[in-house]
Amino acid sequence: MSEEKNSTAPVPVVTRRADQARLGLFIGVIGFLVFILGAKPEWLGLDRSPVIGFVQITVFTFGLGFLCLGGYIGLSSLWKSDEERSILADIGARLIGTGYVIAVFAGMADIFGMGTQPLPAVPFFGPWQAIGVQVGQVMIAAGLTLMIPFHRYKKQ
Repeated sequence: MSEEKNSTAPVPVVTRRADQARLGLFIGVIGFLVFILGAKPEWLGLDRSPVIGFVQITVFTFGLGFLCLGGYIGLSSLWKSDEERSILADIGARLIGTGYVIAVFAGMADIFGMGTQPLPAVPFFGPWQAIGVQVGQVMIAAGLTLMIPFHRYKKQ
């Protein structure tokens, strides 16, 4: 005779917000890996040039985009679906997008014809472009910080 055991262990409930947070985290990690591949290919033994060229700039720009998207999706999952976002969270979302646009245009300045070596010269990622990308990244970080629902974590 075989006895069937009645398991009364609670089954974890997976919510839409938990799935959204996982998706945001997954996209963010993939974006980070792509960003590292573009920014520091020598860490993976893929560096073929002493300068940062068009392909590297493009790869780390795409990685930064995936990082922004993953962070936005993940932090959006912290807000309840019936809860209206604060004005700070809306400003944060716009700062993320603005910071990404600044980083893309600063990184691709030579390709767009606004850099120190416009086409047909070989694109070069110079110090002014690096500063522009860093300014964009600071704006992205500020935007992600503003999207955190701090009101829920206040002590009563």
